Amino acid sequence: MTLHRHMGYNYTALVSANYGDHWRNLRRLCSAEIFSPGRLNMYRSIREGEIKNLLSGLYKKCTSKGGSFAKVELRWKLCELTFNNITRMVAGKSYYGEIGVEDREEAKKFQQLISAAFKLSGAANAGDYLPFLRWIDYAGIEKNMSLITKKLDTFLQGLINERRQYKSNDTMIDHLLSLQQSNPKSYTDDIIKGLVLNTLIGGTNTSETTIEWAMSLLVNHPEVLKKARDEIGAHVGFERLVKEEDLSKLPYLKCIVSETFRMFPPLPLVLPHESSQDCTLGGYNVPRGTIILANAWAVHRDPKVWNEPNCFKPERFEGGLIETEAQKILPFGMGRRVCPGAGLGQCVVGSALGCLIQCFEWERVTAEKVDLVEGTGLAMPRANPLVVMCKPRQVMDKFFKNLMM
Repeated sequence: MTLHRHMGYNYTALVSANYGDHWRNLRRLCSAEIFSPGRLNMYRSIREGEIKNLLSGLYKKCTSKGGSFAKVELRWKLCELTFNNITRMVAGKSYYGEIGVEDREEAKKFQQLISAAFKLSGAANAGDYLPFLRWIDYAGIEKNMSLITKKLDTFLQGLINERRQYKSNDTMIDHLLSLQQSNPKSYTDDIIKGLVLNTLIGGTNTSETTIEWAMSLLVNHPEVLKKARDEIGAHVGFERLVKEEDLSKLPYLKCIVSETFRMFPPLPLVLPHESSQDCTLGGYNVPRGTIILANAWAVHRDPKVWNEPNCFKPERFEGGLIETEAQKILPFGMGRRVCPGAGLGQCVVGSALGCLIQCFEWERVTAEKVDLVEGTGLAMPRANPLVVMCKPRQVMDKFFKNLMM
């Protein structure tokens, strides 16, 4: 596919590499080291700090209106949360907050490039399925993708060059550079940039999109919002924030997250798989070398699988998922190429959403329900950014006073 050819560093990045020794090495590195429970625990304070920054920004917005409801657009605030969270983990660097305008603009340009690349490489890209259209550069996609890739590469190489000046092992890039010293052929700059890019894309767009969809569904279903808020109040209280270790004690919140993943999977088309040999799939003969795309969105909305699939019903996940049901929800892909950062994504989405529910009252701007129109591209964002009314909850006054000190 066009996206993997250009942004996969000649198919050496984890998501685009062919199955083999190189892919197995990268997969082991991600599963056993980069996204291991121990490594994620090291970065927990970063995630908690960025959630507090999000809450602080919303609180300031509301208090500027006298503490009453304020109209907020959540998308860019969630972008700041997820982007800072990942860049601090990857490169030890924040791009939003109490920093210079130059860094903020650099981050926005990077995110705009990623969004543009996703739009260019959506399923509607005919050149991915009819190669002769690629040769004549149908719709100018190859040229535009090449320009985007060069700009992304400049950004990523800058991060690597910056970390080379430090003698530490605090970040993902630091760890990869230490591996490069002992095994330069397996960890070239291009391979490191591919891993970093995969992490930035997977850890920002998907989490941000899921939280925005969840909030859209909650303001359209205030009874669900109230039930989640009551659960948080009973198990966590009002003097501290929801933490990652609380999520296992908040089953209804987990149901909301699962139902959001079901209705609006971050990648509606699961990452491409290739048949390693001739096989039969769903009654079809699939020749060796065929690229196969699993339509997660269609599986999640299949009326033969789900009761009222187009209705938001978190209760369908109460009691947890039995094994056969778990195979029917694919928010992080499937098989060997399931997302290695799934645990990180679930932590970020669950804790951030829990804190937003805990700390603020949320309402629609008008009496009409928020639209649920889907955007285009490989990821599935809302077609229009979510705009809602937000007000700090009185029961959280003590927490906010301590936060703003």
